[in-house]
Amino acid sequence: MTFILFRYDDGSIFLIRRVLALILFPERVFNHKSFVMRTVKMKILVLLFTVACVVPAFAQQQDTVKVSKEKPKEKYPQFLFKGLLQARYVTSLTNHVDIDGLHHTDDEYTSNDFDLKRVRLQVQVKLTKRTEVVVLANLADFKSDPKNKVLENAYMKYSFSPGLNLVFGQFRPWFGIEETYPVDVIKSMDYSNQYYEFAKNGWTSFQEGAAIMGDIKIGQLGTQYSIAIVNGNGRNQPKDKDNGKQLMSRLVFDLFSKNGVKLGLNGGYGKVFRKDVHALGIDLTGNIKFNEKWGLDMQAEAKQGVNHVMYYSLKEADRASHLGDYMMRAVYFLPNLRYDINYKNLSSIECSIRYEYMDVNYKLNPNPRHSFTPMISLGFLKNYDARIQLGLIMERYNKETDNTTEHNSNTLILQLQSRF
Repeated sequence: MTFILFRYDDGSIFLIRRVLALILFPERVFNHKSFVMRTVKMKILVLLFTVACVVPAFAQQQDTVKVSKEKPKEKYPQFLFKGLLQARYVTSLTNHVDIDGLHHTDDEYTSNDFDLKRVRLQVQVKLTKRTEVVVLANLADFKSDPKNKVLENAYMKYSFSPGLNLVFGQFRPWFGIEETYPVDVIKSMDYSNQYYEFAKNGWTSFQEGAAIMGDIKIGQLGTQYSIAIVNGNGRNQPKDKDNGKQLMSRLVFDLFSKNGVKLGLNGGYGKVFRKDVHALGIDLTGNIKFNEKWGLDMQAEAKQGVNHVMYYSLKEADRASHLGDYMMRAVYFLPNLRYDINYKNLSSIECSIRYEYMDVNYKLNPNPRHSFTPMISLGFLKNYDARIQLGLIMERYNKETDNTTEHNSNTLILQLQSRF
């Protein structure tokens, strides 16, 4: 006679098959019909006994299946290290204009150069679930006078919720498209001219101050917001130069999520040496996906504001009567055609051309600067972890001035980028 052993978790063993044989086929076990009739009561008792034994056994098995290991608790602090290397070869294609766009009447200038544009190291420390600290340094700034340079980001962020985040320290306040993403993922060779001009005036790039930002819903419309107050002096300053502050805000409306169409509105007001300054901006982004391989990204941005840096750089006798007469204005449009090739390590091929209009003093002395930047880019690995860019920067002025940067020029740039 054979037996099947059934084990409880506590180690006890039941002879299940034998018991079932007694219940279902007693005449085969004992081979006597009279015995079957005499054992009806015994069968009932055995059946009850079997149920009492088997059911708890299965119940206990199910309980053990339901018990799962608890997720390990996150340990803090958590460290994340990042880096970026951008190396360039730059050559001027215009006679008597150096690689920085400065015109020379003599032959004493640098027309080509190997250069390290950025060598960034970033440390991101998550102290708790809601608190993190970010420090970013650009070691390439040591190649010139590092005063007021090198240290870029140095801030603490506390997240109350996705709709409310507090940032305090040195950071890039949101005042346009370009302030919302790092330079290593831009669709051109560098940030726009308007980004750098408005940075000089305290509205963009790295500033010292505080901000609140987050994602909220206005009806069914997804919205991002940011409100910041900064010194407006730029980065790494020993103190505020004039006790004045600049307040800026940004709203981004997610109009059509399918095509990534977003509308951004920017506004700012402040005091510089007790005089009023202001700036306004509007921007629009979108992308069209033709198929799994081809896509078109588009950006357009316009800004206007008081150029108080120009006003205070002049001698008092040379200034116009009112600060508000010194106004700067800029517009750019950037389409980028992308082909996702995904062949071995080559992930994408991109072609873009940015057109920009920039005038730093369009009211008193207009001299528009028209910039064209065609570029082709090969992206390797994922998210531009490795990238090769070839671009041509063509600058055109309505009025050229010798021995200044207000001069027509053509500059070719080959850039290699690696992120880690």
